[in-house]
Amino acid sequence: MKHKNFSGAPMLLLAAMIWGGGFVAQSVSTDFLGPFTFNAARYAVGALVLIPIILFSDKMDPGRPAHMSWNNPKLWIAGALCGFFLFLAASFQQAGMHYTTVGKAGFISTLYVVLVPLVSIFLGKRPSPLIWLCIGLSLVGLYLLCMSGNSAINIGDLLMLIASFGFTLHILVIDRFVLSVDGVKLSFLQFLFNAVFSLIAAFLFEAPAVSNLAAAWVPLFYAGVLSCGVGYTFQILGQQRTDPTVASILMCMESVFSVLFGWLILHQALSHRELMGCGLMFAAVLLAQLPAPKKKAVLD
Repeated sequence: MKHKNFSGAPMLLLAAMIWGGGFVAQSVSTDFLGPFTFNAARYAVGALVLIPIILFSDKMDPGRPAHMSWNNPKLWIAGALCGFFLFLAASFQQAGMHYTTVGKAGFISTLYVVLVPLVSIFLGKRPSPLIWLCIGLSLVGLYLLCMSGNSAINIGDLLMLIASFGFTLHILVIDRFVLSVDGVKLSFLQFLFNAVFSLIAAFLFEAPAVSNLAAAWVPLFYAGVLSCGVGYTFQILGQQRTDPTVASILMCMESVFSVLFGWLILHQALSHRELMGCGLMFAAVLLAQLPAPKKKAVLD
């Protein structure tokens, strides 16, 4: 793909770092809010954060191409689709955290690293042997990093598995539209649609209360401003410059960062098993940055 390279890797790694810290915010929020109420609030905050950025960007560059404007129909289609799949993924992930451990949640949620190339096969895209090697290293690394103790599948694990399918479709939809729309506007719209879907579900299945929202303002601030406003915007901008399979490998580094934050901030020591998992994940990311070997022309 001529329009894709690896220059978006730093943005995707920063997004993964932010999301790694977001697991803490999501875990704390379960003491105060249901999954739909939490997601409605955090994605609404994420959308609000992007409004001044969009206004400033449009003002500084009034002569932007037509496809970068709000009048582009693809922008609204992409925003609705991204918002819907993100709603599904985030809802199942947040609900699953009530029933499974953080380690198993981190492993199962990031199975999109293998689901993206598998689904891409049906879309006519063939991952290179190097990428398949990186996928294998990533999965082994995630297993060593996150899985410990009882590995039996429960309802929480199944919810996380459904979430990983949602994240897979979300990544592929972004890859389909991201080069034909404004990335920041797309990020805003997916948050807006997600917040609306989540709010409807919250009033149907939960009992939102202002007092609970106030009690959970710290995790909501982190999840809304950083995980949503910054993290998902970096994802879209990064995917504009990176192959979707490589992007999925970079973004699954959130599991590594969640463990590293626990070590740095909470002084939780890493075991040899966890260190080995981190090493395999970083090896996979580094290998994924290598350009694919060019095929030699066959002379008649």
